[in-house]
Amino acid sequence: MTDDSATDAGWYGGLEPGDLEAAADAIESGTREQPADWPTLAVEADFASSPEEYYDRLHEATMATTRQAVREREGADDRQLVHTVRAMDDCERTANELAERLAEWAGSVDPEAGTGIEYARTIAAREDSQNPRLESLATRIRSLAEEADELREYIERQTPTIAPNLAGLAGPVLAARLISLAGGLESLAKKPSGTVQVLGAEDALFAHLRGHAPSPKHGIIYTHDAVRGTHPADRGSAARALAGKLSIAARIDHYSGELNPELEADLAERIETIQARHGTKTADGDTRGGDDE
Repeated sequence: MTDDSATDAGWYGGLEPGDLEAAADAIESGTREQPADWPTLAVEADFASSPEEYYDRLHEATMATTRQAVREREGADDRQLVHTVRAMDDCERTANELAERLAEWAGSVDPEAGTGIEYARTIAAREDSQNPRLESLATRIRSLAEEADELREYIERQTPTIAPNLAGLAGPVLAARLISLAGGLESLAKKPSGTVQVLGAEDALFAHLRGHAPSPKHGIIYTHDAVRGTHPADRGSAARALAGKLSIAARIDHYSGELNPELEADLAERIETIQARHGTKTADGDTRGGDDE
């Protein structure tokens, strides 16, 4: 709303007082070079009977604008990916915790009881009901594990369509975790590479800032072969190189969405140079120098 008549009347010019949707649109798109006496203009335009009523209507309209913005943001593809990653992690964590409980319980009645999710699957598959409550718990553990697997498959399908460059460099699951940790693709795209490098290591970073620990070299990107497969002495360099490319990939994905194959080639060349310092190879290589951290 930029024409003179509209701005002279304020953002509410020509609006019905109860039309919150139109008022929200006007607030979001309206502009003016200099502030004006909006309460007075609102009264003169019969939008409100008093300045107090104007502020009440302004509050209603701005709240409607905020609610609409939140609905649109939460419905975005990257936000759905964030919820999926967090749900997958919740399912995996809960399934593993319950599997530990199941193993402890089963061990009290069966000296040969196993452990882990696979043992829960074995108990759940039994046809003879030796301990109904134990088998019921195992069935729920199996269901949680299966749900986590299905969520992972969804992530592996969706991430390349939402962030193709990020998924190409990091893999779909790690890319989705980075988006989740950042709070969305736009937020990740705006973060410097140094922040991307330590995403997931916030506790260690805060301990370092308090003077209680050394600075972390990497966060969740440690799970990437470029970092994990590099000699411990060079992992900081590998993490910086990877984080730099991931930052660029996130920006391209957010602002253009076009696939840039050169990013992977550039990263591979840089990591190869770093790993050559200690004769380390990853991916298709078969030698590594030093022990993993």
